[in-house]
Amino acid sequence: MSHIFPRHTKATLPTIEKGEGVYLYDTNGKKYLDGSGGAAVSCLGHSDPDVIKAIKDQIDAVPFAHTGFFTSKPAEMLADKLIEHAPEGLDRVYLVSGGSEAVESALKLSRQYFLEIGEPSRHRIIARRQSYHGNTLGALAAGGNIWRREPFAPLMIETSHISPCYEYRDRKPEESAYDYGQRIANELEAEILSVGADQVMAFFAEPVVGATSGALPPVEGYFRRIREICDKYGVLLVLDEVMCGMGRTGTLFACEQDDISPDILTVAKGLGAGYQPIGAMLCTDKIYRAIENGTGFFQHGHTYMGHPTASAAALAVLTKLTDGGLAERSRQMGEKLRTGLQNAFAKHPNVGDIRGRGLFIGLEIVKDRDTKTPFDPSLAKGKLLKKATFEAGLICYPMSGTIDGVHGDHILLAPSFIIEDQHIEEMITKLKIAFDEVL
Repeated sequence: MSHIFPRHTKATLPTIEKGEGVYLYDTNGKKYLDGSGGAAVSCLGHSDPDVIKAIKDQIDAVPFAHTGFFTSKPAEMLADKLIEHAPEGLDRVYLVSGGSEAVESALKLSRQYFLEIGEPSRHRIIARRQSYHGNTLGALAAGGNIWRREPFAPLMIETSHISPCYEYRDRKPEESAYDYGQRIANELEAEILSVGADQVMAFFAEPVVGATSGALPPVEGYFRRIREICDKYGVLLVLDEVMCGMGRTGTLFACEQDDISPDILTVAKGLGAGYQPIGAMLCTDKIYRAIENGTGFFQHGHTYMGHPTASAAALAVLTKLTDGGLAERSRQMGEKLRTGLQNAFAKHPNVGDIRGRGLFIGLEIVKDRDTKTPFDPSLAKGKLLKKATFEAGLICYPMSGTIDGVHGDHILLAPSFIIEDQHIEEMITKLKIAFDEVL
């Protein structure tokens, strides 16, 4: 009998024994290729000696010190290295324990910023449907994942949601990809004017949408138009890179590929690569100075923020992603994985779209490829694919509700950046086994 409160009370899970490289092993000796890095977390695999050494060395020195009393060398060095490589304008780092905390911090900082500069009416958030920003109440309210939000809707702050940038389903036949992106981006301006420009404080978006929509990338020019609209109305642009950041899309920060800089940016998952729980919120000097020259105190905080051991682990990870070239390797291996998936499944009758960037790739599953008709939700294809791939020895991230929270299914692949060619072949072979069984 277990006293653990699990994610699902009716699921019986194997017990993890060890991890080596891109593989995980359970206590029965079964070997699993980790094709999704858990939830796009384990970018360095499961046994990196340099990260493990950094953790052990920090524990020998001091494992924890509260940031109400001390800063620490690893936290300071991590912040310096993040800003060294961050998009232009980002200047300060607020270290937390995970993605939801990072987004909550961004929500609170957005609100306090406008209080500090004398615009107290600004409190509304605009985000996108079919997005996900975390599971705490504020982050959940910002997100557009319907089935996650619905039970807790009465507890949430009011948020407006506009259309996602979902070219596969929403671009009109007569539109170019660019024109489609401009049309969808202009929904933000319409919503700002509808809510009241003096009421809106921030627009939240994932540069490449993660688990909710399956590695959904924007079209060319979409985010540049979003940036223009935010600047026009004095709205903060908050980019959530918790899942798609830290090299996952082939550049350290996902938004680099869209040639924009946000006012606030959140990261987590790949920042610690699973070796320690850590996340971060980055903001511009302008926002930081508003706090510094105002009340001087960000009215927020968590016990484990700036945790020295977690910071030491993240610094070792970040060093490998940057100086070690692993973010670039994500791009290179991502091209190989994408090519392999196209060769294997581009003509599969139930694979409608293969999309993404770097080692962040989604396959949208459909009943009919020509009409893009999804499977009936009652068939639970996402759950069946998760079970079938797992039994085949592949961990991936199938989800349902891709299109509108109810209809649609996809598989998300987000393997470690250390994968080799043979791992790509193994991943595709095991996907074929699962597809043959379920589709």
